[in-house]
Amino acid sequence: MNVCVFCASSQKIDPKYVELATSVGAELARRGHTLVSGGATVSCMGAVTAAARAAGGRTVGVIPQVLVDIEIADRDSDELIVTPGMRERKAAMDERSDAFLVLPGGIGTLEELFEIWTARVLGIHDRPLVVLDPWGLYASLRGLVEHMYDEGFTRANVFDAIAWTSSVEEALDHIEGRPRPVRPTAEELGEATG
Repeated sequence: MNVCVFCASSQKIDPKYVELATSVGAELARRGHTLVSGGATVSCMGAVTAAARAAGGRTVGVIPQVLVDIEIADRDSDELIVTPGMRERKAAMDERSDAFLVLPGGIGTLEELFEIWTARVLGIHDRPLVVLDPWGLYASLRGLVEHMYDEGFTRANVFDAIAWTSSVEEALDHIEGRPRPVRPTAEELGEATG
């Protein structure tokens, strides 16, 4: 699969977010997926692509010319696509992706999330959309969407269109359509061994 990862480019964030991106890149490659990313070399964007390549994965970077001009383009990408602007960048990432994984990020990441989420709610696509949020950065966003639903501003399928996860494995299992293993209760274990 071609998995598009939306993530941070800020260099002021806690290193744990960069480590998360590194883990995502390595696991995507280990599972044989191609990474589609924003094509930059900084922060989480750089970490996810470097880790994917280090683990033998293929990377596709999509970056607008304005960011190439300030020399943050990932020129080591297997494929580097330079677009005229941000809108074309998002369209190119969308066209090349079979699934979308959203990591913690800023307003640019939120914009990407909302565009893909809205398109899924409207039935424009049915590709997996997964948020990986182990530290609850998006907890208030989830609460806001629930409040918007309660007030009648969103459809019920807004909740079905997205999966919220807290581990790399859970996120990628969801993208791959694999159910998470259910752990048996203590009583069930006792019955099985007794």
